[in-house]
Amino acid sequence: MIRVQREDFDPGAEMARLGGASHGVGGVCAFVGLVRDAAGEAEVRAMTLEHYPAMTEKALAAIEAEARQRWPLEDCLVIHRYGRLEPGERIVLVVTASAHRQAAFDACQFLIDWLKTKAPFWKQEETPEGAQWVEARDSDDAAAARWNGDPAAE
Repeated sequence: MIRVQREDFDPGAEMARLGGASHGVGGVCAFVGLVRDAAGEAEVRAMTLEHYPAMTEKALAAIEAEARQRWPLEDCLVIHRYGRLEPGERIVLVVTASAHRQAAFDACQFLIDWLKTKAPFWKQEETPEGAQWVEARDSDDAAAARWNGDPAAE
């Protein structure tokens, strides 16, 4: 399931809804991404995430479908927020549920790595020096690139 929303979310409540539906679930893995108060040496006062709804939802659905194709997931959830967020606020939640813990771990990490590089969100950080757009990082591309092969080999 994919949700793109302005509102905050409760990770515990979301995980309880996802993991409790099937007795075939042996492991649930979750990642919560937060806004940091710094980017390198620069102080970050807020981050604004922009997107085009139809484009974003289509891309996130394709990323989720790829995870479901690669791993035997009982269920998964991706919630990604947009709008103006301040340090400490939640940006993203990824929860994966599978019969086996390794599939849940791998799928969760895959989803986060691909969200960072393939999800069409535009991020702008507010700093004391003014607003600036966030550029893609080589480390994010490298993390996502490791998933381009066979998942059994990773």
